[in-house]
Amino acid sequence: MAKIPEIRLRDGVRAMPAVGMGTADMPFAPASTKPAILHAIELGYRHFDTATLYETEQPLGEAIAEALRIGLISSRSELFITSKLWCDSAHPQLVVPALQKSLRNLQVDYIDLYLIHMPMSSRQGTCRFPISREDALPLDIKSVWEAMEDCLKLGLTNLIGVSNFSPCLIDKLLLTAKVPPFVNQVEMHPAWQQVKLREYCKEKGIHVTAYSPIGGYNGPLLKNQLMDSDVLNDIAKARGKTFAQICLRWVHQQGVSLVVKSFNKERLKENLQFLDWELSEEECRKISQIPQRKNFHLESILPGEEKLCFNIAEFEFY
Repeated sequence: MAKIPEIRLRDGVRAMPAVGMGTADMPFAPASTKPAILHAIELGYRHFDTATLYETEQPLGEAIAEALRIGLISSRSELFITSKLWCDSAHPQLVVPALQKSLRNLQVDYIDLYLIHMPMSSRQGTCRFPISREDALPLDIKSVWEAMEDCLKLGLTNLIGVSNFSPCLIDKLLLTAKVPPFVNQVEMHPAWQQVKLREYCKEKGIHVTAYSPIGGYNGPLLKNQLMDSDVLNDIAKARGKTFAQICLRWVHQQGVSLVVKSFNKERLKENLQFLDWELSEEECRKISQIPQRKNFHLESILPGEEKLCFNIAEFEFY
């Protein structure tokens, strides 16, 4: 079983595993989710990332219950569970009920981290992606964050945070927040390195978690760009490592945590085999020069002020 290091968050008390298993797959809620999670627990994964949108909260809950029953873990507290508030529940009066529903799906009394999935709302009953422009609504960030803080006070989650938030949007949140976000989960990989965003979050005491650390699955141009990268493939060949392991090791060396999705048993194992070696300074320098292109273009659906704020930030922070 792999020993995954932990990263201390800003209060110095709470820690999260540096590597987590993502559960977002297209189409959502594949039948292989539960057995893959059980195998991941056997391998040593302790952080599991889900969301209402992914439709994987229920199979994750079933896997946790099974892992407890057969003795793979001795208590729920051994796991770090992240879930996310989807846009159609990103309304002040719906936040607490949404998390309570997630807890029922997960069959747990609390989760470790609850994130606002995107910096926008949508009309109720629109739990789908992509969100149409007709359904997209501006996020009442002050009131929704107050409801996230209520989730914290009620003991429904240990930590709260955001996902896909730019510095401009975080600045807006921080104007009224009593509890600043602990985490900002964003797209990050060698072709979208988020250097300035990471500098900003470090300054604010916000930990960055990388999703799609191997490049993601929704953008074939980006996927080919990464997989065809001479820099990454030459390093992988010289090191005797896989392309994915080079990407994951690079992300890890930036001091961020990561969630990586695979339901394949061999890849789940391979995706942990980057913790006992390091990329050299020269290898990191070469990776830093890879042309930048993101996979997830959120600004195309953001409404109003959020779109303007996000576009400004995208120009300045990557």
